[in-house]
Amino acid sequence: MRLNGRRESSNVEDRRGRSGIGGKIAGGSIVGVIIAAVIAWISGGNPLDVITSQGGAMLQGGANTEYVATEEDEALATFSKQILAGTEDVWSEIFRQNGMEYRPPKLVLFNGAVQSGCGGATSSTGPFYCSADQSVYLDLSFFKDMKRTLGADGDFAYAYVIAHEVGHHVQYLLGTLDKAHDRMARVSEKEANQISVRLELQADFYAGVWAANDNRRFNSLEAGDVEEALDAASKIGDDYLQKKAQGYSVPDSFNHGTSEQRARWLKRGLSTGNPADGDTFTPDYYSL
Repeated sequence: MRLNGRRESSNVEDRRGRSGIGGKIAGGSIVGVIIAAVIAWISGGNPLDVITSQGGAMLQGGANTEYVATEEDEALATFSKQILAGTEDVWSEIFRQNGMEYRPPKLVLFNGAVQSGCGGATSSTGPFYCSADQSVYLDLSFFKDMKRTLGADGDFAYAYVIAHEVGHHVQYLLGTLDKAHDRMARVSEKEANQISVRLELQADFYAGVWAANDNRRFNSLEAGDVEEALDAASKIGDDYLQKKAQGYSVPDSFNHGTSEQRARWLKRGLSTGNPADGDTFTPDYYSL
């Protein structure tokens, strides 16, 4: 991506080096549960225990450990602030065009463990959005894990991760997120998973919408960028990861969408750049 000279968002709280606080694991991660599942598989554990879990595990409050940021860490922090600034610029304009005001989410950088308005989480939870405090939480080591564990690398792939979580914030501002969560609490586990898939695919679409508009404003995309993001999307599909972990998939347990779905909805957002084209709730579930 072309980011030279781009501004950095000041709506960032850097908690790196602080000790995490015990509590309930926060939800809303794009690939945190997936990454944790792959790590569990590599370590000899059962990935389905992670994939099907929606949170609720208790964390241990760890002792203070010294955190020293590397040059790579600082470069990733600057990059993340620039991507967040890009989402602020794009979504503020889209909301303004539709007679609404965009209230940007805060980006919280942490390492190891963190306490959010939705509870506590560790790095293995992955990036997540918490609507209780309207913040995106990110441990920068996650980007290194993407490359090492999934083979998904590249600056636009990383930007997609952040833009997806900001997509959940857009859903929150539009009322979509709360309505979906309310409904998920009143239906069966299978139906709740299907609603979760609809939410995640729409957030993928919104990530594409951001990228399309950011590119129009700043000419930010370079050759190979789109392919990086689509490759990342395909490697975080529920079917791909379950088959990699155990040789078969369990569709009723999907809560993020298949590799094909995730890549397709991201690509659709990139193609149209129009958030109105991202209705993942009206179509029949099996036609998404």
